[in-house]
Amino acid sequence: METVRSRDGTTIAFDRLGDGPAVILVGGAFSYRDFPKMRELAELLASRFSVINYDRRGRGDSGDAAAYDVRREIEDLHALIDTADGAASLWGWSSGGTLALRAAGAGLNVEKLAIYEAPFIVDKSSRLPPPDFAERLDGLVAADRRSAAVRYYMTKGMGIPPAVVGLMRLAPFWSKLKAVAHTLPYDWAVLGDAMSGPPSADEWAPVTAPTLVMAGEKSPAQLRDSARALADALPNAEHRTLAGQSHNPSMKAIAPVLQEFFAVETGARVQPG
Repeated sequence: METVRSRDGTTIAFDRLGDGPAVILVGGAFSYRDFPKMRELAELLASRFSVINYDRRGRGDSGDAAAYDVRREIEDLHALIDTADGAASLWGWSSGGTLALRAAGAGLNVEKLAIYEAPFIVDKSSRLPPPDFAERLDGLVAADRRSAAVRYYMTKGMGIPPAVVGLMRLAPFWSKLKAVAHTLPYDWAVLGDAMSGPPSADEWAPVTAPTLVMAGEKSPAQLRDSARALADALPNAEHRTLAGQSHNPSMKAIAPVLQEFFAVETGARVQPG
């Protein structure tokens, strides 16, 4: 484990694997650097890249601040990019994808972006979180009702059927989800206006890095539509649907796609090795 100090003094913990161009993995809600799929992806990419797999603030071995601000998470990424000689590509999963987009739009030296199912509300007739979602989530976290916060985020925020979440509560990993429940409002803040309407070209015009926007073939239509709309809104993006994948994808399916996209220079394409 290595650490870096962010601009506000918060310590950010990370693992660095492999050698080559730098790639930073940005996890979404519930994710942290020891999350099995994050570790697996880091190991799969390490044969060709210098992979930075980090704990977002408030999670794992990273520190936190008294008050949350999305700008602090962007500064965390800035500090990590500095450890990678000042430039890196980003891979973001779900709300982590939105954070990666915001970091690139804020002017960080992001060489390439790969985004997997960053959620946006494209069709307002689809299922929406309740209007008081943020307030109720904050209340559950403030009361330290961790299981209730996880359940509320999954059912009302992510749209997972309550019966499925009920079964998940019986699984051993539920305790790990509870451990990061206090950071769920952070992810909701990162999503921000993405939960109120489709991505606009004007808003995302500053994200000029070459971007690959991905979605899984088996993911809900809302997420697949979101990926297409995001690719259309970004100035330099391509869209790809991954066969057989869902919002919880196989990293063995993700890794070759990232290897191809991150490894090649603009205007060239090679097959992953």
